[in-house]
Amino acid sequence: MVPYLLKRLGGALIVLWAVITLTFFLMHAVPGGPFTAEKKLPPSVLTAVEARYKLNDPLWKQYTDYLGHVVQGDFGPSFKYPGRTVNNIIAETAPVSAVLGGISLIVSLIVGIVSGLAAASRKNSLLDYVCLIFATLGVSVPGFIIAALLVEVFAFWWPVLPAALWKGPTYAVLPALALAAAPTAFIMRLTRAGVLDALEQDYIRTARAAGVGKWRILYHHALRNALLPVVSYTGPLAASLLTGSFVVETLFAIPGLGRYFVTSIYNRDYTVILGITLFYSIFVIFVNLLADLIYPLLDPRISVTKGGEKK
Repeated sequence: MVPYLLKRLGGALIVLWAVITLTFFLMHAVPGGPFTAEKKLPPSVLTAVEARYKLNDPLWKQYTDYLGHVVQGDFGPSFKYPGRTVNNIIAETAPVSAVLGGISLIVSLIVGIVSGLAAASRKNSLLDYVCLIFATLGVSVPGFIIAALLVEVFAFWWPVLPAALWKGPTYAVLPALALAAAPTAFIMRLTRAGVLDALEQDYIRTARAAGVGKWRILYHHALRNALLPVVSYTGPLAASLLTGSFVVETLFAIPGLGRYFVTSIYNRDYTVILGITLFYSIFVIFVNLLADLIYPLLDPRISVTKGGEKK
């Protein structure tokens, strides 16, 4: 296990270096800069500001300086938010996105797995068709449409929930449901397909012949194998949900990490773009590693020490 973790750590460091390098040079390849959009900024003032943030240094020096700061855990100051650092922005906004994303992830997993299992257990029944219809709608309808419908229904037609802002638990309900709609639908389809495939395997037929009950077959045998693709999908899904969704956070005026990420692109706020991209990459690597460690718990034939191969 230790050699495997060390190997993954080494690979993660290479990936993070590649992410930083590509993001850094792609940003600087785009014409303009953080302060070129300022209205009628005098050349002397522009030169002074760029000198303050060392933007007039050669590109290779800016790159090596940034790498040196990142190694120390310092993502640098924001160019567009005076007096604030990228570390502060992430520390303030990431918990908000994490709470919203965590609720959405739990809802997606519970509703998606339960409905997928129910649909598979009643194949070609009315329940199966209803689940498939909702799954298709959840995947097809854009998130902002679902968010707008939820606000219209539960904030205006039947005003039981707040429409926007972030001031308490009730404010998280509508954005969490809007954010969870598409993942729930996809997880439901994965679970249904996985359970149906597992039910056709020889070991399931053997269990039935041995007199094992229907629900024990579904829960103990079929569901465990059906969850493997769900676990694979949950890794990047968790990283995406927990680090924020710009569309949902914007529609509901939630001060999360997703809003800062997109506005930083508009503002050419180099350090914020790099810092949030790096933060997101670290999280993706972590949840993917966690997913790899969960595989053997669901299927003992899988060994992480042998690259996920079945024994």
